[in-house]
Amino acid sequence: MLAELTNTAPPPETPRRTLTRRVKVWTPIVLLLGGVVAGAQMLRPLPAPTFVTDRTSHTIEGSTTIPWPAKGQAAVRFPGSGAISTFGEQKPVPTASVGKVMTAYVILKNHPLRKDEPGPGIEIDAKAVAEGKSEDESRIKDLTLGQKFSEQDMLKMMMIPSANNIARQLARWDSGNDEAAFVAKMNAAAKELGMRDTTYTDPSGLDAGTVSTAVDQLKLAEAVMREEAFREIVQLASSPVTGRTQAVDNNNTLLSVRGLGAVGIKTGSSTPAGGTLMWAADKKVGGESPLILGVMMEQRVDGPDPNAAKSLELVLNNSRKIIEAVRKALAPATVIRKGQPVGHVSDGLGGSTPLVATKDLTVIGVPGQQLRLSLGAGAKPLPHEAKAGTEVGVLTVGEGLGAKTVPVAVGTDLVGPSFGARVTRLS
Repeated sequence: MLAELTNTAPPPETPRRTLTRRVKVWTPIVLLLGGVVAGAQMLRPLPAPTFVTDRTSHTIEGSTTIPWPAKGQAAVRFPGSGAISTFGEQKPVPTASVGKVMTAYVILKNHPLRKDEPGPGIEIDAKAVAEGKSEDESRIKDLTLGQKFSEQDMLKMMMIPSANNIARQLARWDSGNDEAAFVAKMNAAAKELGMRDTTYTDPSGLDAGTVSTAVDQLKLAEAVMREEAFREIVQLASSPVTGRTQAVDNNNTLLSVRGLGAVGIKTGSSTPAGGTLMWAADKKVGGESPLILGVMMEQRVDGPDPNAAKSLELVLNNSRKIIEAVRKALAPATVIRKGQPVGHVSDGLGGSTPLVATKDLTVIGVPGQQLRLSLGAGAKPLPHEAKAGTEVGVLTVGEGLGAKTVPVAVGTDLVGPSFGARVTRLS
């Protein structure tokens, strides 16, 4: 039109003029779209910051020689700091009377007792009286129909002299005279504790179908030793029982060994199982008295061994050697030093801020022991921003109840993701 009014021909079209015209048209559109996208990206919620550890374990310097037996299987651990070591193939084998530990655990779980509390009275039934006359198993003899014992005394008679008839009586008392229902509770409890290679078929452990591994039984040992009422029973070498003229004596002769520190837990012996032992010992180190837990299974002597009596002696002797070795090696070890880098905070968009320990952390352990390390939030959630030196979480050394912790702080200012990171994020 302009060309017609001025009689001037339009300039010829060239690639440069075409490009310039397109740039003038599309630039505002692109800028507008870019602004919309950037605005939308900035409005998106920030990803939650997370802790990242520099390493997931720490090995205490040195090594500890443990005098494992020639055969069978065993495992040792410290509650809180974790496993010390294991020996042998961890395959399910008969537990013998160590199976009674689960019976006690289920009873105390369903009928809790405080320390020194007798608990409810339990009436002896005809089956327990009849089984007390058996010559083929460990039992409490001379029971009377209708006789009553406290829950505490029933647990003593089951755990100290290892009475099978009392184990079954407790099962019937708990489950409405249904031993099978009680066994189902035992297996449910095993599943809750992560005992994957364990099956219970009876409350006493006499049945050869009750099988487990040393590692699995350690999980149970750690759980049941948190029960104060249980601990005070299994540490007894002998105890009176109200209503009976004779005290009950413990088959665990390690309880009477001076200087060994043994405080439980349960012996077991049978022809299918050989000798088995779940044990606990302690030792005062500095201001602490850490508990050492162990299980040994499948200990057998060569030659005739009626009722596995010699195999029981063997497992006690072999376990004593391990307790002595571990207690001798037990010592404090500084795992973390104040100011030591332990990990970082990830903002989820590529940014990271270093984390440092705020003080030393010392554990009680043995040389060569591997300790699990993990970072987590403290009393408050991990923030997006914090000044350098602010405590934002804790480093846990070990696992489970009794694990030790040390506060961790950001080594530099913790800041949120940059504008560029937020705008260009894909997730």
